[in-house]
Amino acid sequence: MEGLYKKKQSDLLRFLLRIRCWQFRQLTAVHRASRSTRPDKARRLGYKKKQGMVIYRTRVKRGGRKRPVAKGICYGKPKSAGVKSLKFQRSIQSVAEERVGRACGGLRVLNSYWVGADAVYKYYEVICVDPAHKAIRRDPRINWIVGAVHKHRELRAVTSAGKKNRGMGKGHKFTKVIGSSRRANWKRRNTLSLKRYR
Repeated sequence: MEGLYKKKQSDLLRFLLRIRCWQFRQLTAVHRASRSTRPDKARRLGYKKKQGMVIYRTRVKRGGRKRPVAKGICYGKPKSAGVKSLKFQRSIQSVAEERVGRACGGLRVLNSYWVGADAVYKYYEVICVDPAHKAIRRDPRINWIVGAVHKHRELRAVTSAGKKNRGMGKGHKFTKVIGSSRRANWKRRNTLSLKRYR
């Protein structure tokens, strides 16, 4: 399965994705999937076919972000006058996770993966976990997500797709985010701290 998905231009997969996209287009923007479209990918991202774990499928419009201003008029300086060629800071995948997280407030978003794209939309499947379910609470491999600190991970860019935008990582390439984030790192280095007793 994995090898097949790495060759998305092959005749077989092109046909399969075209049929699937047609099917997804007929459904609502956020809907529950009865089973994973890519079970191998879902399992690599932590999914298990057990009680308390569900998969939601969603679609997000492709392309950049247009500035939401009336009649395309941006008041102010020319620097901020652009409407069209703007790019949203986060990825489309993280937006997909966010929409599912808002629609299913009681569930926790674990991860997500791409399942298809047509001219207008990109389609993603989002793995969600029910933190109130006993099967989840008793499983030591997944019950970390039950803690209150993991509420709405997707809205705080703590999921894998969200972290990519924040520049988080380990090693010499990620020295700019030491101390939780880029902003915190910059603030710490640029704040004069004078202790009371010094």
